[in-house]
Amino acid sequence: MIQTNKTHTFHIPVLGLGYSVDTPIKVSPFGISSVASIVDDEMIERMRKHHTIQHNEVFVPISKSDTDFRSKRITAYLDLMDRIIDNHFKRLQNEPFEPGTDITRYFELLPDSSPLKTDYLQMLEMPDGEAKNAFQSELRKQISKGAIDVNIMSKVDKLNTDVYGEPLDDKFSDASAALRGFANSTLTSSLVLSAGMNPRLYNYLENFPDFFPDENGHLIKKIILKVSDFRSAFIQAKFLAKKGIWVSEFRIESGLNCGGHAFATEGYLLGPILEEFKIRKHEMLTELYGLYCVALSTKEIEIHAAPQQRITVQGGIGTAEEDRFLMDHYEVDATGWGSPFLLVPEVTNVDDETLKDLVSAKSEDYYVSNSSPLGVLFNNFKKSSAEKQRLERITKGKPGSPCKKKYLVSNTEFTKEPICTASREYQNLKIKQLQSIEPKPADYDQQFNNITEKLCLCEGLSTSTLLKNKLLTPRENHAVSICPGPNLAWFSKVYSLDEMVKHIYGKLDLLCDVNRPNMFINELNLYMEHYRKDIETQAQVINEKKKKYLQKFKDQLLVGIEYYKELIPQLTNQTNVYREEMFLQLSAIELQLKTYAVM
Repeated sequence: MIQTNKTHTFHIPVLGLGYSVDTPIKVSPFGISSVASIVDDEMIERMRKHHTIQHNEVFVPISKSDTDFRSKRITAYLDLMDRIIDNHFKRLQNEPFEPGTDITRYFELLPDSSPLKTDYLQMLEMPDGEAKNAFQSELRKQISKGAIDVNIMSKVDKLNTDVYGEPLDDKFSDASAALRGFANSTLTSSLVLSAGMNPRLYNYLENFPDFFPDENGHLIKKIILKVSDFRSAFIQAKFLAKKGIWVSEFRIESGLNCGGHAFATEGYLLGPILEEFKIRKHEMLTELYGLYCVALSTKEIEIHAAPQQRITVQGGIGTAEEDRFLMDHYEVDATGWGSPFLLVPEVTNVDDETLKDLVSAKSEDYYVSNSSPLGVLFNNFKKSSAEKQRLERITKGKPGSPCKKKYLVSNTEFTKEPICTASREYQNLKIKQLQSIEPKPADYDQQFNNITEKLCLCEGLSTSTLLKNKLLTPRENHAVSICPGPNLAWFSKVYSLDEMVKHIYGKLDLLCDVNRPNMFINELNLYMEHYRKDIETQAQVINEKKKKYLQKFKDQLLVGIEYYKELIPQLTNQTNVYREEMFLQLSAIELQLKTYAVM
C-alpha cells in the first residue's frame, strides 16, 4: 500500500529528464515526495552505475543487446533507489534525537501544521527519562518516507524495431517499456502520466496487477494524471476507470507558468480551473467510482469504498502566502514546487556553470519557445549552453544536432523512417526545400528560424546530470538544455534544502526584497503574450476557424480577469496594498486585452 504522505504539504515535480532523476534519494528519507523521469534509459543506466558504486553494491550492466533492455534498466534503477532510500530511512529512524542527526532534521523540516511536528516539540519539552524514551520510540514509528514517484510523457512513445529492422510488438514502444519498468519494480508509489492521453499506453496498464486493488482495497502502484483543465482530466479518468484503473490524483499544472513543456489552454486560467475542480470534484468522484466498480466486477475484484482521490496544483507558486491560499481556498491536498529547487544543489542535478547562469539570470532570459521537437511549447533559457551551441552551429552553416538517442523522432516528410526535427539531417533537408522556392519567400528569415529553432532535448536535458556527477567523457557533447519555469526569475541565490522548505512554509522569506506580482497575474501576463504572438502570427493567413478560436481565447481571458477581480477580497493573507496593486494590474491587463482586435 502507498502511504499517504502525512508529513509535507508539497512535492517536487519532475524536472527535465535528469534534473530530478535521483532527487528521491536525496529527499524521500526526510518525508518529502518527488518525481523522477524514466524516459532516458541511457542516462538512467549511467546513474545506476554511479549510485551502485557509491553504495558499495556490485554493478551488473544491462546492455542494449539484451532483450527488453529499456524496461530492465528502468526496473533495476528504481529497485536500486528503493533500496538506497530504505536503508537511509532505517538508519535515520534509529538515530538519537540530537542536533545534527538526520532524524532531528526530519522533524525540523516539517511544517508547524503537522501533528508529527506538534508531538516532536512536545517531546523536546519532556524531561529525560523512561516516558520521553517511550515517546521518542512512538515518533520513530510514526514517520514515513516521501513518495518515490516516476513520470512518463505519454506522447513520447516511439515504436521500435529489432536488430534486423523488423517492427517490434507495441509493448516494446518507449512509453510501454518505461511503464513496464516501473510496474516490475519493487516501488510502492505512483506513475505520473503527462502530456495528454495515449490510448495504447493506457490500455497497457491493464496488464499489471499492481494497478488493481488487493483484497483490502489497497493499491501497490497508483496513477497520477498531470492535467491543465477539468474537461480533459475527466475524459482521461473515465477512460481509465472503465478499465478498472483508478486515478489517485489529479495534478493540475498551469498551462504556461510552469517548467518544461507548456500546454497552453484556450484562455482558461489557473484560478477558474481550480474553482471548477473544487466545485465538481465530488460529482467526478461519484461518476468515476461507478464506472470503476463495474469494471472491477468484470475482473472479479470487489471493493467496498471509493479509493482516495487527491487534487494538487503546481506551476508558478512563489510564496508561502500563495501556497497557503491555494490549500485553503481551493481545498487542494498539496502543492508542487519545481523550478526553485533547481537552485538547491543538494536536491537536483544542475552543473556549476548552468547554476551560475540561473543565479544571475533576469526575467527576459526565461521564455516560452518552439524549441521542442515535439511541436509543443517549451520553456527555454537563453543563457543555456545548448542554446549558445545552437546559434553557433547556425553561424557555421551546420544547423541541427546529431541524433543519437532518437526518443523524439516523429517526422517522415523526407524519409521513410521517422527522424527528429532537431536533427542535422532534417534541418538540412528542410532548409534545402526552403531555398528551392522561387521567388524567395518574403518571410524567409522567419521560416529559417522556425526550422533551426528546434533543440536536441534527448541529450541536452540529461547532460547537466552527467556533468554534475562527472559521468561525461571529454569527447561527448557538454551542451546543457534546461527548462525552468518563468517563476524562477524571482529567485536569485543558491539555497539549501532547509532554506527552501522554510520558505515554502513561511518560516523564511527568500523573496523579501523582491517586487513580485501574484502568481495569477504572472500566468495572465504569459497568456497575454501568447495571445499577442498568436494574433501577429495569424494576421496574414487568418480564416474563420482561427477567428473563432482567437475570439474565444480573448473572451475566456476576460472571464478570468473578472473572476480574479472578485477573488481579490478573499486574499485575506495579503496586505491591503497588495490587493489594491493586484486590482490595478488586472485592470491594466484588461484594458490592453480589449485593444486587441480579431480581424
